[in-house]
Amino acid sequence: MEIKSVPCRQSFTDTLVELGKQDKNIVAVTSDARGSVTLTKFANELPDQFVECGIAEQDAVGISAGLAACGKKVFVCGPACFYVARSLEQVKVDLAYSENPVKILGVSGGVAYGALGATHHSLHDIAALRTFPGMQVVLPCDARQTRKLVHQLVDYPHPVYVRVGRNAVPDVYENDNFTYEIGKSIQLQDGNDLTIIACGETVYHAYEAGKRLAAEGISTRVIDMHTLKPADTDAIIRAARETGRILTVEEHSMYGGLGGIVTETVCQSCPVPVKVLGIPDENAIHGKPLEIFHYYKLDAEGIYETAKEFIK
Repeated sequence: MEIKSVPCRQSFTDTLVELGKQDKNIVAVTSDARGSVTLTKFANELPDQFVECGIAEQDAVGISAGLAACGKKVFVCGPACFYVARSLEQVKVDLAYSENPVKILGVSGGVAYGALGATHHSLHDIAALRTFPGMQVVLPCDARQTRKLVHQLVDYPHPVYVRVGRNAVPDVYENDNFTYEIGKSIQLQDGNDLTIIACGETVYHAYEAGKRLAAEGISTRVIDMHTLKPADTDAIIRAARETGRILTVEEHSMYGGLGGIVTETVCQSCPVPVKVLGIPDENAIHGKPLEIFHYYKLDAEGIYETAKEFIK
């Protein structure tokens, strides 16, 4: 199946349409965002399984919780920046605390909104949501992985926040011949000098940097940590023991996200040097997403340069 360079949001909703035609209990809820979320096809083809709430993210989460409590398989979809800020209390109480297995699709996460700036970036979502007992957090890296994720989410018994970007992304996985499991990281490349751990759209850049480093004789392990909660701590500890240093890369604040997860894990189990690449404690610059990636060294070139400096 050819899905090269497809936005993860489109892969997510296209798969949801396919599954929704097979299972009438699947319901999509949105807050005046069917266009940006790419839910128009779902709304047109499955109108009886679609709920439009208007610009009311708090209501959307509450309605989704009620539907889930009645046995529906609910996917509430909209801009990530609103669902992890404006409706954060509803996510905490109605989903996590109440154990309603609603799946949140947060679109245009990280710096995907680019020039709209800090008001529309979601760089705190991992840090906030991973503190809610029962809440799961997943950042798929490409369209193929997103498709596999949706299949697992339909009957998954916990609430899950899924963050994806806006634009088409390169394939990390060239075909469907890989095993995907929520909570289990994927090692893309083995090595013993350094480990690079990335999540979401930074995985592609980390993998490209890892291949370049390996070509220069720096044996570099690359791990796709698609699930931030529950994180694959076994893979983190194994990387610390076998490679001796870890570089983390994330489209998120440097505080409380993937870097925090890795440092919290290794300092208690196998202390090794860790370098965290992310957005520092400032309002991110305005620009196109890839320009922002380059500025903060989250692209392949920046990761490569940081890794070279780190292993000196």
